[in-house]
Amino acid sequence: MSILKIKEQDWQIAKIKLSRKYNHLTEEDLSYKEGEEDLLIERLAKRLKRTKDYVVFTIGKQMEDLAGNRV
Repeated sequence: MSILKIKEQDWQIAKIKLSRKYNHLTEEDLSYKEGEEDLLIERLAKRLKRTKDYVVFTIGKQMEDLAGNRV
């Protein structure tokens, strides 16, 4: 069970922001279906060579300010 809960429509915006911040991530890396947060976090942690906590923090920051332009 993941700490992070992501709605599909929110993820579409966050995904764009993450792809701008980490331009080496592919569409496959950023693929997500609601309820599969743990799979997304594990995949991104491996791809970014970071800890799961870092990925949760980064996604959480993106989700806080979906309307903002900051990455």
